[in-house]
Amino acid sequence: RSPWRRMAPTNSSFVTEFILLGLTDLPDLQLPLFCLFLVMYVVTVLGNLGFITLIGLNSHLHTPMYYFLFNLSFIDLCYSSVFTPKMLIHFTSKKNIISYRGCMTQLYFFCFFAISECYVLTSMAYDRYVAICNPLLYHVAMSPKVCSSLMLGSYLKAFLGAIAHTGRRMLRLTFCDANTINHYLCDILPLLQLSCTSTYVNELLVLIVVGINVIVPSVTILVTYGFILSSILRISSTEGRSKAFSTCSSHMVAVSLFFGSGAFMYLKPSSAGSMDEGKISSVFYTNVVPLMNPFIYSLRNKDIKLAVRKTLGRRVF
Repeated sequence: RSPWRRMAPTNSSFVTEFILLGLTDLPDLQLPLFCLFLVMYVVTVLGNLGFITLIGLNSHLHTPMYYFLFNLSFIDLCYSSVFTPKMLIHFTSKKNIISYRGCMTQLYFFCFFAISECYVLTSMAYDRYVAICNPLLYHVAMSPKVCSSLMLGSYLKAFLGAIAHTGRRMLRLTFCDANTINHYLCDILPLLQLSCTSTYVNELLVLIVVGINVIVPSVTILVTYGFILSSILRISSTEGRSKAFSTCSSHMVAVSLFFGSGAFMYLKPSSAGSMDEGKISSVFYTNVVPLMNPFIYSLRNKDIKLAVRKTLGRRVF
């Protein structure tokens, strides 16, 4: 560490604003990227709002699986709105400036919704496990009280994880001179690279919190799907196996995209070169996953197609 990192005070910040470098600094790519991400954001908002509306208006979708999908769509809608508008502004302006408070607020909500999504995806895996492995106990094991408790636990863990990163450690760092963030949002790792005080505890905290909130849920999901797969293979009818596979495959695609890109960003040593690679991988869990989730869960879903027909039928009538 440099002498500045050892001598700088740890309870104040000299930097009052940050400059976000964005996804790329190539002028010719700014307009095409603006159009691409604007379309992606509009589709994300419309897709997730549509999913929330469909589930809310159709009583046959008031089941545990769609209760979790409702929350997933709500999280994706909020999650993408935390940073995408600021990202779009960068493509149309020479400098993308964000205040210190704005940066810490963005970091908090980014962590909160990202961790929430981890545990909602885990809850959905548990729901599929009970539905396929213990169908006779499904209504007991997935009662409204159990579902509410799972969601409350997800949001509570997200709150604690976000507080651990922002309130407990990030606000105690000092940013003396460097204020250019090599990212399109206020993320943990690029902020740590700017600090002029020791970031050892923060880096350790990133490994612990990300390890708990990425590795534990992903291992839980893998083990759960191991049991699900063994149960599916024991189903005698081809139609039954096909139906069980179709209900699980969409969830596994969403899990792979989200956890895979998140692990690539956070569970490796950070450097300037790796941060450039990390920005590309972060596009998947920040923009692509919220965009794709409504389509992943609706393309082969007969219940959703029925809900669309009923809702449109009511509107026409």
